[in-house]
Amino acid sequence: MDYLVIANPASGTISKSQIIPHVYRKMKHMGMNFDVAFTEAPGHGYELARRAAEEGVGAVLACGGDGTVNEIASALSGTDTVMGIIPTGSGNGLARHMGIPVDVDYSLKVIAENNIIKADHGLANGTPFFCTCGVGFDAAVSERCARERRRGILMYLKNAINEYVKFHPEEYTIEVNGQTITERALLVVCCNASQYGNNAFIAPSASITDGELDLTIVHGDNLLFQAMAGVDILTGLVRKNAYINVIRTRQVHIRRKKEGVAHIDGDAVKMPADIDVKCVPGTLKLFSPTTNTVFRPIITPTALFFRDLGIELRHLLTRQGQ
Repeated sequence: MDYLVIANPASGTISKSQIIPHVYRKMKHMGMNFDVAFTEAPGHGYELARRAAEEGVGAVLACGGDGTVNEIASALSGTDTVMGIIPTGSGNGLARHMGIPVDVDYSLKVIAENNIIKADHGLANGTPFFCTCGVGFDAAVSERCARERRRGILMYLKNAINEYVKFHPEEYTIEVNGQTITERALLVVCCNASQYGNNAFIAPSASITDGELDLTIVHGDNLLFQAMAGVDILTGLVRKNAYINVIRTRQVHIRRKKEGVAHIDGDAVKMPADIDVKCVPGTLKLFSPTTNTVFRPIITPTALFFRDLGIELRHLLTRQGQ
C-alpha cells in the first residue's frame, strides 16, 4: 500500500520540524512507501486528500490535530482511500477515542497492523464532523481559543475559566426521537466519538461505528452543579450526573433564539439559529487498533492520564538527549 502523509505545520504544541523527520525515519524503517505534503492554509488538507483519493492513493495519514483530521476525513469519506491518524495536535479527540496515544511510533504501529474499520460521521447543517458538534459554553470557549496564538491544555483551561465567569446559558428547543425538549442549557453537544479531546469524556458510551450519535445536554440552572458536571466529564461519570442528559439518536434538530457560534470538532464556526444534525453511517475507512479497551469511569481516565504523562516524559528525555 502507498501512503500520503499530510502534515499541518501549525497544529499542536510541538514543532513539526521535530516530528516529521522522526515519521520519515520510522516509515522508512518499516518499509512503507510514502510521500509527505504540508498544508499551507485552512482547507488545503481537504484538497490534498481529495486529490490523493482521486489518484488512487491507498491511504492518507493525517499528521496534525482535530482540524486536520476533520479536513482529511471529510475528503476521504465515501472513497476507497483509508485514513490513518498520527496525532500531533492539542486535543486529538478522534485518535484518543480510538485508543491511539499522542505518540508517533504507536500510531504508525496501528497503521501497519492494517486493521480497517468503517467509521460514521455527523453532519451539522451539511458540515461534517467526526468527534463532536455543539452549541453553548464549549462553543464559546472554542471561539476564545481561536484568537490565541498558543495551543495546549493550559491555554484551553485559561479561556474556559475566563468564559465561565461571564457565560449565560441560552434556552434551546431540541427535537429528538419524537419528543420536544425546551430548557436552558450550559451546552448541547452531538457526539459521534466519546470525547472532545484531552480525555474529556462528554459521551463515554459513544461509538463511531454504531450509526448513532450521543446527544449530551448539560443543564444550566445552577453554577455549582455546572462545575460538578465539568468534574464528571473529566472522570467519565457523565451518566451518573442528574444534571446531564445523554440521549442516543440518529438525528436531532436544535433551535436557539438567534444565530451564533457553534463548534465543529473543536473549531468555532458561525451557524444559524436552527441546526439540523444527523449521523451518516460507515462512510470512512479508518486504521484502528486491533484491541479495544472497555471504558470504566474514573479508572480509564486515570490510566490514560498516567499513560500520557509517561509518553510526555519519554519525549522530553529523548529531546534532551539529542
